[in-house]
Amino acid sequence: MSAGERVPGRGRLFVVATPIGNLADITYRAVAVLGEVSIVAAEDTRRSGKLLAHYRITTPLVRYHEHNARRQVDVLLEKLQGGSDVALISDAGTPGIADPGYRLVRACHAAGIIVVAVPGPSALVAALSIAGVPTDRFTFEGFLPAKAKARQKRLQEKALADNTLVFYETPHRLVAALQDLAAACGPDRLLVVARELTKLHEEIFRGSVAEAAEHFATEKVKGELVLVLPAGEQEHNVSMTVALQTMLAESDLPRRDIVKMIAREYGVSGSEVYRESLKYPGRCE
Repeated sequence: MSAGERVPGRGRLFVVATPIGNLADITYRAVAVLGEVSIVAAEDTRRSGKLLAHYRITTPLVRYHEHNARRQVDVLLEKLQGGSDVALISDAGTPGIADPGYRLVRACHAAGIIVVAVPGPSALVAALSIAGVPTDRFTFEGFLPAKAKARQKRLQEKALADNTLVFYETPHRLVAALQDLAAACGPDRLLVVARELTKLHEEIFRGSVAEAAEHFATEKVKGELVLVLPAGEQEHNVSMTVALQTMLAESDLPRRDIVKMIAREYGVSGSEVYRESLKYPGRCE
């Protein structure tokens, strides 16, 4: 179990990423840590118990979730300050991403407890990696608001973002969210919906928002969902222009090489990028 230098007499908090579906998606280090710490703090001990049992890990489990976080932080801090190592895990994926794990991590930093990341699976990163959209800049928006008015307001605020947006959504709210997304961003906006990632019924839908709404309205939706929304065409073009201007101003590459790089990055024709580049003269060819 590797980590930073231990403070004498104090334990360490290990923030451990666990599989988002397929139990094989766990690192050797994560298995070792979970087996060697004194306590594993988990959102759902029944669900996490299956993971530990699969790897024959007998470390005691305690509940740490949204509804008991304030109380459990004090309990776990007492254990850590007494010298016990603790592992923090979520239901699935990386703790602290759209869950209450940050409260314990924050308290440990304040108390001088060493916090160690044991990285691994994340639905956010998994969805981005297979979406086929620009990821040089993206914003994670977490779960969309449950109430319609708040959700509509959030989507309207984000409709003109010039970077990729990522949302989590629940199955029973997906259709309503897609309808609100079509109203805010337009029915023809490209959208990628990743459902049940790494599980038996994994599905990657890629199409317009309107097509997604129609697709997922035909049957009851099950499983965890990640929505990946790239910038609209207008915002995409603005982002491309800014990148082009920056490279022309700062790079020593010839114009033709810059044009090729921008065209490849943004998926547009070289001739279109070249015409745009001529608006910014002065570079040696």
